[in-house]
Amino acid sequence: MIQPIKRALISVSDKDGLIPFARFLVSRDIEILSTGGTQSHLEQHDIPVIGVDEHTGFSEIMGGRVKTLHPKIHGGILSRRDEDREEVERCMISEIDLVVVNLYPFEETIAKPDCTFETAIENIDIGGPAMLRSAAKNHRHVTVVTDISDYEKVMFEMRENAGQTSENLRRMLAAKVFRHTSRYDQAVTDYLAVDSIRSETLFPSVLRSRYNLKQTLRYGENPHQKAGFYVDSNYPVPGVSTARLMQGKELSYNNIADADAAIECVLQFDADPACVIVKHANPCGVAVARSIRNAYERAYQTDPESAFGGIIAFNFELDRGTASAIIERQFVEVVAAPDVTSDAIAVLRTKPSIRVLQLGNLHNVGRSHQQMDMKKVSGGLLMQTPDIQLFEKFECATERSPTKHENQDLLFAWKVAKFVKSNAIVYAANLMTLGVGAGQMSRVNSARIAGIKAEQSGLDINGAVMSSDAFFPFRDGIDNAAKSGIKAIIQPGGSMRDSEVIKAANEHDIAMIFTGTRHFRH
Repeated sequence: MIQPIKRALISVSDKDGLIPFARFLVSRDIEILSTGGTQSHLEQHDIPVIGVDEHTGFSEIMGGRVKTLHPKIHGGILSRRDEDREEVERCMISEIDLVVVNLYPFEETIAKPDCTFETAIENIDIGGPAMLRSAAKNHRHVTVVTDISDYEKVMFEMRENAGQTSENLRRMLAAKVFRHTSRYDQAVTDYLAVDSIRSETLFPSVLRSRYNLKQTLRYGENPHQKAGFYVDSNYPVPGVSTARLMQGKELSYNNIADADAAIECVLQFDADPACVIVKHANPCGVAVARSIRNAYERAYQTDPESAFGGIIAFNFELDRGTASAIIERQFVEVVAAPDVTSDAIAVLRTKPSIRVLQLGNLHNVGRSHQQMDMKKVSGGLLMQTPDIQLFEKFECATERSPTKHENQDLLFAWKVAKFVKSNAIVYAANLMTLGVGAGQMSRVNSARIAGIKAEQSGLDINGAVMSSDAFFPFRDGIDNAAKSGIKAIIQPGGSMRDSEVIKAANEHDIAMIFTGTRHFRH
């Protein structure tokens, strides 16, 4: 029969909520063992506590490295209340029924700019994980708490169960411990193994997840699929996983995927206001202008049909005028911006179905070189370094060089093409997309679609520039571009027939830039 909790061991770095919890334990005549800063904290609040060194008869040593690693501690936690009874009495071990431990803040410590390697090492908790794992293993007899949000659950069950907790709660708390220590171990592993910036080891021999469930979604890509959204709580770059939902119901699976694509694309533009409209993971309209309002107007103009029900991302604060233009003109699922003025929010609230995401400061962010891109495949996981590099070179391959104005448009179109599904073709002029061809098996067909898009929107591509995410395998792509009036092209180069492609460009007086970098996006 499970006996009421009589003895607790408390050692925590996060002391929020501890005092009310400890007072509750004292009110039930539970003896509290503690150590170091936790002991001092309890004593300062007049809570009776017995030091671990007094309990074990052995003082901490090695500057505090060894405090709780003692048979009287781990024997008290791990003892099976029935079959170990004789040994417990022979070794004069007092059983510990409740373990409350949270660990040294290792991740917070190494995130500090002035953290040295020696400081990081000293903040690797040894005794804490050992006690947690011991208590979790013996959850049949011991209640273990590592999350301060569980104090209330434990107190409630002790009130309801004559001073004890239920087996279901103890098992749930035990599972939480192993999840917590696994994440903790992974953080230490990542730090010691080092990442690609400090080592040649890009890919660990074993990959462990460090993602936490943020929310269970209503469904996945389709209504018959179940879905959840997991996030990396240490991700350093503003994005869909770190954004604050200012208005609207929770994002759907597709909302999250499309918002991520839109935000990633708008991050490419820093100096001037930019707008990206995404539909089904592809940019259908992108523009840079002197104001957010103008950027939105021009991005929308690219493809009004596809913009319906799309995701809109901005790189500057969203104002009232732009918000009004959006809700007057189109149905939109999500609007994301670094910030949103109070006037803009008031306008958007007239359409409560619109989800509004506040991203925080996007300027000078870029993407973290330490984050890897991952893609699930059947029975496995593909991992790669992120596609950060914009180009390896920016050199003219043709007789005619681009004008200054063409160069600006070529760079703009190249940034957009990086976020269009392959095969990708982007027509642009005056820092605005005119037509986007995405996801075709043939590059020529992508170009045709981009032209059709421009024609449907009443946009003239004569004199525009063209961007291609990969090289042209034949000269037909250039010949077709010339018929459409394209005056400058940007592409990686590297085809076996580059000489033919260059010759075609020269024949049509088209300036062509080679980047040396391909941007496939599958």
